[in-house]
Amino acid sequence: MEGFGHYSLELTQRICRNHPEIDFVLFFDREVDPKFLFSENVRKVVLFPPTRHPFLYVIWFEISLRRALSKYKIDLLWTPDGFCSLGSKVPQIATIHDLNFEHYPKDLPLLVRSYFRFFFPRFARKAQKIITVSNYSKHDIQQTYSISEDKIQVVYNAANQDFKPLNQAAIMDVRQHVSNGKPFFLFVGSLHPRKNVHRLLEAFSQCHESLGEMQLVIVGSAMWDKNFLALPEVVKHKIHLTGHVQMNELISIVGAAYALTFIPYFEGFGIPLVEAMSCGVPIVSSNATCLPEVAGDAAIYCDPFDISSIKDALLSICTDTEKRNELSMNGLRRSKEFSWDKSAEQIAEMLKIELLKIN
Repeated sequence: MEGFGHYSLELTQRICRNHPEIDFVLFFDREVDPKFLFSENVRKVVLFPPTRHPFLYVIWFEISLRRALSKYKIDLLWTPDGFCSLGSKVPQIATIHDLNFEHYPKDLPLLVRSYFRFFFPRFARKAQKIITVSNYSKHDIQQTYSISEDKIQVVYNAANQDFKPLNQAAIMDVRQHVSNGKPFFLFVGSLHPRKNVHRLLEAFSQCHESLGEMQLVIVGSAMWDKNFLALPEVVKHKIHLTGHVQMNELISIVGAAYALTFIPYFEGFGIPLVEAMSCGVPIVSSNATCLPEVAGDAAIYCDPFDISSIKDALLSICTDTEKRNELSMNGLRRSKEFSWDKSAEQIAEMLKIELLKIN
């Protein structure tokens, strides 16, 4: 799973388990792992067709889901990825993470961006309440879609509770497996153009000699264009592409990183920031959108559009030991502000309030 999948799993399992007085029906577009059946008050329903194309989104949400909401007598629908069933009369709450497709539409394929830009303003108006994941996204949704501030509630993301600092022996063991035993910068995320990995690669290639044996590990798989990630020849031997990894492996890789280098030019929250902070790993972050709101004083910031700025930040975090230690301690402290348990209860309270209005 990528970001939306982890978000959905972390929150729904807590909400369902902590509220046995409510019956939950989880709708999927394909068979899923049994771990999604959290407790006796949960029922799983798979609806056809699998949504791998914008046309199929329309069929799934406006025909399959609309019928299922009626069939299963659903009182309230919460969608963790922002979509709504426009034709259904069932009250709905939608989590809209960000509006990247409004600001950088060319980063997405034509049909996908056309679907998002046509339907998401309608989803935002349809929903009784909107949940979003940062104050930046709240203001963006409010201004872009002319939505009342009172309709939007910020509920922060968090990190898996198993992200923790590693001891030196564990760090060396992980590095043997992922970076030839060398210290490494780390990027984590889907390889989407807005993640800005191509500028990170260029900055790294320009200063790799000054960085000594430092490597760059990139964890994630391509979203749309699988060819946009071109590795500079001069540093191919220092760059390691892992593809998608399972959560237990990701926890180890993040904990063993010398620093997280996370420089998207557009982001709704940035869960890798909290994962790194939870491990005491210092951060080089973009100064764009919500990222300073999340990372706070646990990061060195750079301009995501300026390769020289990115390069300077990489060099700075390698040469200033005192600053690295400060960022590490700040991150460990700041990570405690983000909790899936707290976020789940905030959303559960919203659901219960809306249910009371209905009943």
